[in-house]
Formats: sequence, structure tokens, C-alpha cells
Amino acid sequence: MFAIYLKELNAFFSSLIGYLALGVFLLVMGLFVWIFPDTGVLDYGFASLDMLFVTAPWVFMFLIPAITMRSFSEELSGGTFELLATRPLKDAEIIIGKYLAALTLVLFSLLPTSIYYFSVYLLGAPAGNIDSGATTGSYIGLLLIGSTFVSIGIFTSSVTRNQIVAFVLAMFVCYIFFDAFERLSKLDIFYARVDDIVEQTGINAHYTSISRGVLDTRDLVYFISLNAIFIRLTHLVLQSRKW
Repeated sequence: MFAIYLKELNAFFSSLIGYLALGVFLLVMGLFVWIFPDTGVLDYGFASLDMLFVTAPWVFMFLIPAITMRSFSEELSGGTFELLATRPLKDAEIIIGKYLAALTLVLFSLLPTSIYYFSVYLLGAPAGNIDSGATTGSYIGLLLIGSTFVSIGIFTSSVTRNQIVAFVLAMFVCYIFFDAFERLSKLDIFYARVDDIVEQTGINAHYTSISRGVLDTRDLVYFISLNAIFIRLTHLVLQSRKW
């Protein structure tokens, strides 16, 4: 598994994929948090990083599928997956190795944004006038969202040999879980009946809960379960190719 992890990380950073992903994420976040007049912290008037945590999941929705689309699609289209499968590695080890490599890239993209926190911390009046608990919770929520999107992206990459199809499919599934359930819960057929259940099926409700700075066990179980489901589905897809 560790060999697959290192192989994937090397593939990310030996090409433009890793650097482009990091660069695009930091550029977009920098524009929204500091430059754009309607969203920038300097014009907002409050020591808050809310715009970072509102915008980042939507950027992840495009960025992470772009990172993961080649995970298995490239192996399947190039015929190298059969060679990989003959190695003394279990399918689960291959999947986890690729999953952890992509998640590491997501973590690398979030680490530089800690500069935003310290900048806002110092710019506050008085200095330190920022809700550190909510900020920490929001960062944990972003990492959990990133891990879920990675598991979705790896799954969609395993079901098709075409990387573009894997990319589009991953974006669609990520959107369904992040935003669509919340919108569906507001429809008349669900409202005041099972709207809370429908909303809790989506990612955004749990992300909002964690962003308050309180780690609820139900939210953690939700994200862990969703990751496990898509990793298991990926395993089943790879097993079916052997059948």
C-alpha cells in the first residue's frame, strides 16, 4: 500500500497535475478572501474567514475530480491495471494507497491557507478577535469534505476507462451529496414531513454543524461512513472486472 501511495504522489508532483491543482486552489481562494470587493476580508469589516469556508467546497468540487479522474481510468485504458493486479497487492491496498495520496494533495492545498488565519488574527481589532474554535472546526470540515470527494472521485474513476467521463461523473455525484439534498429537502413533497432526514443525507448539513466549532459524533460517523461506502463500491467494481 505504501508503495502505491508513493507512486501516486510521485505521479502528481512529477507532472503539472499536483502543482496546477495547488496553484488553482490558492489563486481562487486568495481572490475571494482578499481581492474581490464583495467578498474580501479587508472590505468585509469583520475578522472572519467565512468566505474561505463557503467557497472552498465548491472549488473542491471541480479540483478533486480533476485530481482523481486518472486514478484508475488511466490504469484501465493503458492496460497497466492488469500488471498492477498481478503484484502481491490486494485490491483494497491499491485503493487505499491511491485514496491517501489524493487526500495528501488535498491537505497540502489547505495548509498554505493557514496564513490567512494568522493574517486575520493580527488584523483584528483587537488582535486575536477571531473565533478560533469555529475556524478549527471549519478546517476539519473542509478536510472531511475533501476526503469524501476523493472517495467519490476514485469510485467514478474505477467505473470507466475515459478520464473525462470520470471527471464529469465525479463532479455530478459530489454536487448531489453536497448541495442537491439540501435543495430537495425544501420541496413541498418533503417539507414539514421528512425534510430533516433528506437534508441530513447531504454533506452540507454536517459541514455546517462542524463549522460551528463543535465536533458531533453523528457528523464524524456520517463522513466516515460515506468514505467507507464509496471505497467499498470501488473495491466491488475492481473485483467485478476479475469475475
